[in-house]
Amino acid sequence: MAATTHTVTNQAPPLVGYDVFTADRALGEAVERHTPPELVDEVREELAGLGKTAGSAQAQEWGVLANENPPKLRTHDRYGNRIDEVEFHPSWHRLLGKAVTSGLTDAWGRPAGHVRRAAGFLVWTQAEGGHGCPVSMTHAAVPALRTDPALAAEWEPRLTSHVYEEGLRPAAEKSGVLFGMGMTEKQGGSDVRANTTSAVPLSADGEYVLTGHKWFCSAPMSDGFLVLAQAPGGLTCFLVPRVLADGTRNAFAIQRLKDKLGNKSNASSEVEFDGTWARRVGEEGRGVRTIIEMVAATRLDCVIGSAAIMRQAVTQAVHHAAYRRAFGGLLIEKPLMRNVLADLALESEAATTLALRLAAAYDADTEEERAFLRLAVPASKYWVTKRCTPVAGEALECLGGNGYVEESGMPRLLREAPLNSIWEGSGNVQALDVLRALQREPHAINAFLQEVGKARGADHRLDGAIKGLLTELADLDGIEGRARRLVERMALVLQGSLLVRWAPSEVADAFCASRLGGDWGAAFGTLPHSLDLASVVERARAEG
Repeated sequence: MAATTHTVTNQAPPLVGYDVFTADRALGEAVERHTPPELVDEVREELAGLGKTAGSAQAQEWGVLANENPPKLRTHDRYGNRIDEVEFHPSWHRLLGKAVTSGLTDAWGRPAGHVRRAAGFLVWTQAEGGHGCPVSMTHAAVPALRTDPALAAEWEPRLTSHVYEEGLRPAAEKSGVLFGMGMTEKQGGSDVRANTTSAVPLSADGEYVLTGHKWFCSAPMSDGFLVLAQAPGGLTCFLVPRVLADGTRNAFAIQRLKDKLGNKSNASSEVEFDGTWARRVGEEGRGVRTIIEMVAATRLDCVIGSAAIMRQAVTQAVHHAAYRRAFGGLLIEKPLMRNVLADLALESEAATTLALRLAAAYDADTEEERAFLRLAVPASKYWVTKRCTPVAGEALECLGGNGYVEESGMPRLLREAPLNSIWEGSGNVQALDVLRALQREPHAINAFLQEVGKARGADHRLDGAIKGLLTELADLDGIEGRARRLVERMALVLQGSLLVRWAPSEVADAFCASRLGGDWGAAFGTLPHSLDLASVVERARAEG
């Protein structure tokens, strides 16, 4: 066959060998905005190093291999002994090891810890999303354990360590550990108060034996797990180690691994407890209260993870359009494609800006910021995670048939996209959580309105949206049926406020015109043609 028939032309080069952090202008500006001036250079250097690794050919190959070689369950050894181990491809361990050594489980005790960790999580998740599950849960376990000072003193240094050690051994013998969690059961799902797993106290204070099952137990090769079970005093939180202090395996029978839509590199399992030793965390009957801060932290990671998927999807779409020629010119120069790319870029930047604002509130840790987070986290989790799937789908379409092919990486992004909307409470759970806060915690809505009010007077469309939101908030009777609409509006107003204050004028103008002003269609690519869309697209571009 003549070689001339295989000449490759008009294909975009691979986007590889680039700095994922430095190429993201919105993220870089947010980090600088929310980091103390004396730390900015240190944090930017740290994130740029991670960004270069995330954009490298090696990290991209790790992501591919970890998903092409999903984890395997080994319930028994060759002699019939129960071992309940999950085997991962070496690429999984390389991804997870890089996350840990980069401080992505260490936010609670270092300066600007949440901002730098959120930015790093957003950068590194773009290399591969599945391994972010144990990273997130390890990070989020810290506030739950702090309800018991003795447990926190023992476990927190291991959880926040920058050392990754794979393999099952007693936690005391490891420099760093990972945590998973098992909250939901098959009869209850998000309704954890319906859990039936029982906890019987032992003679030693705080020690129990668990019997029951967990329908979803994430990252089953972790060193410890936070689980909910019914103690004599009611639903209670427990710490379940995989390996006991004497080196014996705890009773932790992995029944099967879930065959999921996406998230293929990560192991999600069903487990049975039968005589499983556990240590109580917090008071009996206060299980939900004990884990509430952990849940909030993982919900924020859902926002960050979705922002990462959106950013990578938009980056790939813009990169393709900048090189692909069709109908006499580059796709990126065509008015209709430019409209689509700009619309996608707006969604991505709004998500990134919001995620870093929430992380900064954690760092501030004032009463006002905690009240703000009470509403902002579930509202953001609801909206940003729901926007992820349509963004990934539209970005895939920008590549045409090339995007539908597995080698492009776009199908993996699309399969991963729905995860964060489901994990840690689906849309209805988030909307109902917002309603509870509105009805029971007036200080939370005051803090939220003070935040969005900081941009009042700067854009008439934002002002109109705030006024409309106040009207909706004035009548909470029978609101459950319209809760999604209300929460969506809250998230959009918050995003609009942040962009008006901090984004370039062309970005804020386009967001307010479309998302708040009503000049928008039902699909991406329907922005008003009079906007400066070329600048919006150029801002979103990353070059290898």
